[in-house]
Amino acid sequence: MELLIMAYALKTACARNIIGVIPYFPYSKQSKMRKRGSIVCKLLASMLAKAGLTHIITMDLHQKEIQGFFSFPVDNLRASPFLLQYIQEEIPNYRNAVIVAKSPDAAKRAQSYAERLRLGLAVIHGEAQCTELDMDDGRHSPPMVKNATVHPGLELPLMMAKEKPPITVVGDVGGRIAIIVDDIIDDVESFVAAAEILKERGAYKIYVMATHGILSAEAPRLIEESSVDEVVVTNTVPHEVQKLQCPKIKTVDISLILSEAIRRIHNGESMAYLFRNITVDD
Repeated sequence: MELLIMAYALKTACARNIIGVIPYFPYSKQSKMRKRGSIVCKLLASMLAKAGLTHIITMDLHQKEIQGFFSFPVDNLRASPFLLQYIQEEIPNYRNAVIVAKSPDAAKRAQSYAERLRLGLAVIHGEAQCTELDMDDGRHSPPMVKNATVHPGLELPLMMAKEKPPITVVGDVGGRIAIIVDDIIDDVESFVAAAEILKERGAYKIYVMATHGILSAEAPRLIEESSVDEVVVTNTVPHEVQKLQCPKIKTVDISLILSEAIRRIHNGESMAYLFRNITVDD
């Protein structure tokens, strides 16, 4: 709301260009319609345009297609060069590492990292099996209605429930360093579960790397108590308090690329230099 109010104030003051620098674009995970839910990301894009913004600089959108929600230019910068540099300079014996995708959805990003570092790739498939008590928490509301009235002659085909198999690892991680890559770390339960299964499969050191470290709620405590050796995130989101609670959290500074983007836009220079050697899957 503060951003919208400031942008609208500048618009009413006849500013020629209003450029928003939003390193972590909020609600970016809500970019698809799930069941009959709202696409909040599209709403936010419309609100920013209505408030008067003419350009946005952001970093590692959750889905690249989000740029299509906007009616003005969006520069989606990438943090992967900084994270790749961290792997090469700060992880000892990184040649013995394997890049791990926490889920099949993250496989393209992991493959992009693995190809540029010339390392192996592993994918975690499935999910932890929950007990019946875990399921009775309202996530499947409203409850099934008994004796529901159906129009005579209207018989819809029965939809089969999708069930994921137990967690399995596709690829060899035995005696290797496992580096889990993703774009956002918020609820860390899935990362902790992935680290446990990698430890069982023989990985002797586990790193988690992501662009946006939200690390909400009990995340620092869960990381500290888990098998994860180090969590590496960029400073797109402030997380100084979380670092005090958990020394395993490390920060990579990406202010250089944001300041260069601002300078180039201000001077009317090409942005192509900032996207060199960037793949579609980053």
